[in-house]
Amino acid sequence: MEQLIEYTNNNLLLVAGTVMMALAVIFYELRMKTGSISAMSSSQVVNLINKGAKVVDIRESAQFDAGHIVDAVHVTGPELLGEQNKKLKKAKSIVLICDNGSKSSQSASSMRKEGFENTFSLQGGMAAWRRDNLPVVVSKSSGKRQDNDASGDDQ
Repeated sequence: MEQLIEYTNNNLLLVAGTVMMALAVIFYELRMKTGSISAMSSSQVVNLINKGAKVVDIRESAQFDAGHIVDAVHVTGPELLGEQNKKLKKAKSIVLICDNGSKSSQSASSMRKEGFENTFSLQGGMAAWRRDNLPVVVSKSSGKRQDNDASGDDQ
């Protein structure tokens, strides 16, 4: 024990740096663990949708029109905590979608604080949804074709 105290006294900066790194790792792991509670993979989101979850796309209108999940409702960030809030209270579960999952994860945390216990975000956002080759619907106003098809046919 005396050797440990002597080592600590002789290498104060090294010991302090090691302790700080250990605390940073613990903080990061705890943050990832709490964030992952509300973040779900594409397959988990599909299961939730099949059980009646409401899909809310919080991307910009142009991005939503270019391609979104079937039956998704488009709501912007400020609207999410405003008037739309009352309509969403009726849903069993809510899945928030953004481009890469970061904005929807933050919004899901905010909504959980507002009392929406069953609010989740798609981990990786629409990028992950498309990467998993899940169906995407294109709004008629955009004039583009559907870019992903769940049937797997190459036509």
